[in-house]
Amino acid sequence: MSYYGFEYVSVAEKKARAQKALEKLRKKNPDLAPVCIEGRKLARTWWGTAWNDNLESYSDYANRIGRGRTYVRHGAVLDLKIAAGKITALVQGSSSRPYEVRIDIEPIGKGTWQSITRSCEGKIESLHELVEGRFPKALAELFTARGQGLFPAPREISLHCSCPDWAVMCKHVAAVLYGVGARLDENPALFFVLRDVGIDDLVTRVVGEKSGDLLERAARRSARVIDDDIAAMFGIDIEESFEPARPGAAGKGPKAGSPAAKKGKKK
Repeated sequence: MSYYGFEYVSVAEKKARAQKALEKLRKKNPDLAPVCIEGRKLARTWWGTAWNDNLESYSDYANRIGRGRTYVRHGAVLDLKIAAGKITALVQGSSSRPYEVRIDIEPIGKGTWQSITRSCEGKIESLHELVEGRFPKALAELFTARGQGLFPAPREISLHCSCPDWAVMCKHVAAVLYGVGARLDENPALFFVLRDVGIDDLVTRVVGEKSGDLLERAARRSARVIDDDIAAMFGIDIEESFEPARPGAAGKGPKAGSPAAKKGKKK
């Protein structure tokens, strides 16, 4: 069925087309990684949602990225892979062959990354907390700060698609950008791969400090154990025997009740 020269395609038919194209491609390339959206939300976790929110917050993208929502929901993103500074994907459009999409993203600036890692000192205790998005609100605001946080600004993103659409952000590119959010739901660590920074950098300082505290405590405990062993061996009280004399204590006799005091009474 068509209206005014445009063919109407139902949602079910779009999904069927995408599935058929995926099965055909998998015969030649079994390593395809399609994007599958389950439920009504395009992203569920903190990292996936923050990725989508960041893109939608820029006026450059806000009016165009929505074109990709239906595409990604219908399973049109047949393959999506994330590497350092690069996203590659295959998107099924109206053509029989899927379109090739490539998105290049600049790495986080060295100064920005150092500032972020310093701000994380003592606030993220484990990688598990980090990937699950369980950190203070102040850090969440820092991570998502426009142009200064972890997430890329439009000027740091280059978009490419093999489709004939003249727009800088066609619906195939937009679908891939939303697909990245879904991929981060599955594996948030891929975000740090994409931005070409070490995820460990945000927690190693804290771990290092804790390790240092543990070693210091262990050293203090070891010293006490040695002192206790010496005391038991020679039958002495180390703390009393090596206690420094207090000011004004010179010339005073032994403590009352001590062995020396009792011995003096017998004389």
